[in-house]
Amino acid sequence: MAKFLADVTVVVHILALALIGLGGFLAWRWPKLIFVHMFAAAWGVLVNVTPVPCPLTALENYFRHQQGLGDLPGGFNAYYLYGTVFPQSWLPAIGIIAIVVVAYSYVGVYHRWRHRHDHAGETHVRPVHLG
Repeated sequence: MAKFLADVTVVVHILALALIGLGGFLAWRWPKLIFVHMFAAAWGVLVNVTPVPCPLTALENYFRHQQGLGDLPGGFNAYYLYGTVFPQSWLPAIGIIAIVVVAYSYVGVYHRWRHRHDHAGETHVRPVHLG
């Protein structure tokens, strides 16, 4: 059971990373989601630039210990991403690209929000011409 729960934790962690990277685009469709994304993005930055531990990594480590395994060597990103999905030497470029993607998604959210509010009072009724 611990292996299954560890695997579920990995999937949730990957989904959380996808939300951090791409959640701003979901807010184009569901604007209130931007607040969830802002929290997730801030949390992602916090756990990657400070010694604050990620609770999902801690949870996976807990389930790994239940199986008699040790902690993830180097943490989630180092174990699953660096050298597997992309070389660790790409990390600075990926960080810049991630910032640009998130900023672009936020600009899109703002423009959609503004467009929605600019046209909120308009009605889409055709004028009737008499005569």
